[in-house]
Amino acid sequence: MKITNDLIYIGVNDHQIDLFEGQYKVENGMAYNSYLLLDEKVAVFDTVDKNFKTEWLQNLKTALNGRTPDYLIVQHMEPDHSANILNFTKEYKNAVIVSSKQAFVMMKQFFGTDFSENRIVVGDNDTLELGKHTLKFITAPMVHWPEVIMTYDLTDKTFFSADAFGKFGALDALEDWACEARRYYIGIVGKYGVQVQNLFKKVAGVEINRICPLHGPILTENLAYYLDLYNTWSSYKTESDGVLIAYTSVYGNTKKAVELLKTELESLGETVVVDDLARCDMAEAVEDAFRYGKIVFATTTYNGEIFPFMREFINHLTERNFQNKKVAFIENGSWAPVATKVMKGMLENSKNLEYLETGVKILSAVNDQNIIEIKTLSKELTK
Repeated sequence: MKITNDLIYIGVNDHQIDLFEGQYKVENGMAYNSYLLLDEKVAVFDTVDKNFKTEWLQNLKTALNGRTPDYLIVQHMEPDHSANILNFTKEYKNAVIVSSKQAFVMMKQFFGTDFSENRIVVGDNDTLELGKHTLKFITAPMVHWPEVIMTYDLTDKTFFSADAFGKFGALDALEDWACEARRYYIGIVGKYGVQVQNLFKKVAGVEINRICPLHGPILTENLAYYLDLYNTWSSYKTESDGVLIAYTSVYGNTKKAVELLKTELESLGETVVVDDLARCDMAEAVEDAFRYGKIVFATTTYNGEIFPFMREFINHLTERNFQNKKVAFIENGSWAPVATKVMKGMLENSKNLEYLETGVKILSAVNDQNIIEIKTLSKELTK
């Protein structure tokens, strides 16, 4: 696929995969992106997953049309992008590998060699001349691995963004970008908001005509939309108005309280999203928690603790620097209820959480007092 006169897409679509990184459901597969830039010198940007060695090398050979690569630019060492580095060097023995110092350390770990006799180590603001194209390198440590570099083509103003601005889904799947990009970002990059913000500072004022990520579509139109979403996600701001109710329920009594709260909130004009943590995709629930500005945690006391799915959910949130939310609790227990106390304890290191005054404490089943509490909580949430 031709992107510009000189830039060709040589990546692959993976429809065999069911779980990306062993945990994220990808019903529409994944794209592993790789690019070829043809100039006086020829540069390849990244390889692909090991399962697509033959297809990728054939894509590259076809796009080269008889030419030979001069450089392989390795921006990220996760195996879905780096697995075929050694295979590439066997095919193109004279090509020079261009990457960060830390990436070559990882190559030694993965392949038993750091290509010390045929490499160029680059860092911030280093450049590589291909002819009419000049490539400038930008280090992006912990977005979301320590060795990451990104590349800016000064000639065509193309930004090769490594895993940033990526999404779940193969390129031949028609789906909304924001939904799967949000789930991808929060699940995989979400912990590293500070590092993404540092990247924004490095590229501030740089004119960008297109973004070429390592997953998902090439972005060419309305780039401000994508940049603004990334800025929102990485600064942990509220993206959408509304209330998320995340709950677990054993015998249906906590669920009844959740349904009553949802109905009451909607009657007050509030947007409400409800996630049953025992049944929903956990990654989707985590995405919702970061997207909306208000969240209600509802669960039962369980073995002197909280229900396992709620514990898993909160662990996912705190691991990703959950912050800047209005928070309320619904707890249930037939004896010695401690769910709210446990949940608050798990969230104690999360920044800028505003705990609402009203809570709902169910003793086995919803009673008249609980209904009053739910109505009061609804009003407080919609202030």
